[in-house]
Amino acid sequence: MRLVVDLIRGRGVEEALNVLHFTPKHAAKTAEMVLRSAISNIQSKDEGGRVDPSTLFVKEAFVNGGPTVKRISPAPMGRAYRIRKRSHHLTIVVAQREAIAKPKPAVPKAAAAAPVAKPTAVEKPKKKATTKSTKSEKKSASKKS
Repeated sequence: MRLVVDLIRGRGVEEALNVLHFTPKHAAKTAEMVLRSAISNIQSKDEGGRVDPSTLFVKEAFVNGGPTVKRISPAPMGRAYRIRKRSHHLTIVVAQREAIAKPKPAVPKAAAAAPVAKPTAVEKPKKKATTKSTKSEKKSASKKS
């Protein structure tokens, strides 16, 4: 399934449908059904349903592992082989491309040329000098008193 999904990631919807339709892999049928469902969902989500399919593209497409069904097949000499029937979770996200980007508003030259204030240096507070007393000094001080 991952081989098939890698073919359509980032492509336009119409192109992706053509690729999936003519891919000989068995997983291509399932991926095509999921892609058609995603297209239908985005069209029904839009209130008017007037989404142009030429502006749609496959934004994300990924496959995660699903539950595995374990079966046992008889093997020679009283043994058994384990058969794992794997499944997957297929996710396809379809989005609409932006038609034409709007131009950004022009910045006045006076505002662009304004000098930027430099940060001032902040002095760190000085630490107080402390004296450390050793064990021998503490003993001698306690004996004196």
